[in-house]
Amino acid sequence: MKLQPVRPEGSNVFTACGEGYVDVNAVRYGRAIVVLPDRLIEAWTVADAGSLALADFEFLAALDAEIVLLGTGASPRFPPPSLLQPLMRARKGFEAMNTSAVCRTYNVLASEGRRVAAALVSEDSSRGQRFERTEDR
Repeated sequence: MKLQPVRPEGSNVFTACGEGYVDVNAVRYGRAIVVLPDRLIEAWTVADAGSLALADFEFLAALDAEIVLLGTGASPRFPPPSLLQPLMRARKGFEAMNTSAVCRTYNVLASEGRRVAAALVSEDSSRGQRFERTEDR
């Protein structure tokens, strides 16, 4: 699916998404990433939604974002409430959605000047779609 966002100069936006990939600023990624309007984190090493741990949510809570959107592939996967404690302590909003919904929602919020983070992982390997791990660029 191609996305046609309004792109503020110098801001990261999703320009396409599909099965196992997303494009940020027309660059394709097929692995777990975290996208903020002014920063792209390619070194996020979460393998899939089932391997999310407390440390991953502590990392997300430390980001300069008021809301964190978690994209988990074709189907939304909701993490156990105990993992959300770092986000709640940091008073960050959180929503888990399928990846295409995260891409659309992120673009809208970023175009409004909101501090949003999109954290994308693949579904559990036992549940279907997985991002392919590719070497860092």
